[in-house]
Amino acid sequence: MTEATPLCDIGFIGAGVMGKNLTLNLADNGYRVAAFDLDNERLNSLLNQDALERGDQPARVIGCSSYTELLSRLSAPHLIVLSVPAGEAVDDICHKLIHAGIRADDIVVDTGNSLWTDTVAREKDYEGKFIFFSTAVSGGEIGARFGPSLMPSGDPFAWSRIKPIWEAIAAKVDPETGEPIESFEPGKPVTEGEPCAAYIGPGGSGHYVKMVHNGIEYADMQMICETYQVMRDLLGMSALDIAQVFGEWNKGILHSYLMDISAQVLATIDSDTGQPLVDIILDKAGQKGTGLWTAMSSLTLGSPAPTIAEAVYARSLSALKHERVKASTILAGPDQTEFSAEQKNDIIQALHDALYCAKICAYAQGFHLMKTAADEHGWQLNFCEIAKIWRAGCIIRAVFLQSINDAYERNNELQNLLLDPFFAKQVSVYQQNWRKAVANATLSGIPVAALSSALSYYDSYRTAVLPANLLQGQRDFFGAHTFERTDQAKGLKFHVEWSQPGRPMIRIK
Repeated sequence: MTEATPLCDIGFIGAGVMGKNLTLNLADNGYRVAAFDLDNERLNSLLNQDALERGDQPARVIGCSSYTELLSRLSAPHLIVLSVPAGEAVDDICHKLIHAGIRADDIVVDTGNSLWTDTVAREKDYEGKFIFFSTAVSGGEIGARFGPSLMPSGDPFAWSRIKPIWEAIAAKVDPETGEPIESFEPGKPVTEGEPCAAYIGPGGSGHYVKMVHNGIEYADMQMICETYQVMRDLLGMSALDIAQVFGEWNKGILHSYLMDISAQVLATIDSDTGQPLVDIILDKAGQKGTGLWTAMSSLTLGSPAPTIAEAVYARSLSALKHERVKASTILAGPDQTEFSAEQKNDIIQALHDALYCAKICAYAQGFHLMKTAADEHGWQLNFCEIAKIWRAGCIIRAVFLQSINDAYERNNELQNLLLDPFFAKQVSVYQQNWRKAVANATLSGIPVAALSSALSYYDSYRTAVLPANLLQGQRDFFGAHTFERTDQAKGLKFHVEWSQPGRPMIRIK
């Protein structure tokens, strides 16, 4: 590096799909980036893409061959962003940066899908060596390149330095309408509108919020898939027919990124066979763990998220392909019914309403879980801001996130999204078709675990007296676990001597 070579603003480690696109996004927004990756092929791909996009302008991305060179090319204090797989890779890089001479006031930002508790531990482990900060990223490859949703958390000083950078590269929405402002042209970033980046809170909270985001994503995807299966297996509709229905739905209250891409997948024809591509994709779903983490957290905290859990189970069941094929030849289901055109239209409309209501419940479960976690860990989460930064850039962006934003603007202490007047009315209006859709599928032997679990969640939440009274009686009978009485003060415990004549009741001190 010659004396005239300008120092870079940001160091970036990791030139995979997300890292490459985040780096180019930073470059588009005027930041000079020093990049490093252990894989020279990936690093060269990034540098070649930068050269292609910038034309005869000076290089925006400078390739580095070591961690030491990376640090030497950065202005101090150093800001280094990591985009590497979660887990051991993050700590390995952090230790190598320490060895290379990173300083106490330098900032290292983890943008991977790290488990939130790992982020908390790292912030403590690296204290005094450098400032470990985290930013969860949603939006996939395209979002990273042209504007993702960013969920940063950690040291407030670090955030004050990173804030203008993240707000520059984040997705933007029109402050009046809440609609995304998008540009997919390299070198011409969106500079107006509200950025989909907001400080979440202390270390780990941003990755927790992203984890719940992914849990909602699991549920939303599964519910769309169940709707597709009912149309395919109950109504005998082709992939192209279903794509057309989804395309229409995407113009209304179900407008979302996931609905849009589902319609596109269904409408795609395989070039080799001439068949709809979806019909020859093997029905075994993968997962990277964030949905599972969300379900586990909901169980640990006692905040019910059954629809998210069912979505995780659905992926696990899909992996049992060999067993399912065998079972399909042994286990009987109900006889199939023929439907008139009018009946088909009614079933499709019922599915639309069911998907809308279940989607509301999935988001309600996710936001309730975040509220419970915030209370447990002492976080001051701003649910209005969280809804805002999910309106564009992220995978679960949807038109009704503006309504969620409005709900928390009315009451940021809202216990459950279903209690907001708008959403309570929406479910009231559409719930009968929701019930019909679940009943139609169940009577026809088509699994709709997510759609039906969301309905059970709704019915359980609105029920003043659940059968847990009998459950407590059972627990006391076999395990002397005690119970409370409705006619006594809260907190007083009672036990029945079930084996004694007359079954006397005693109060437990």
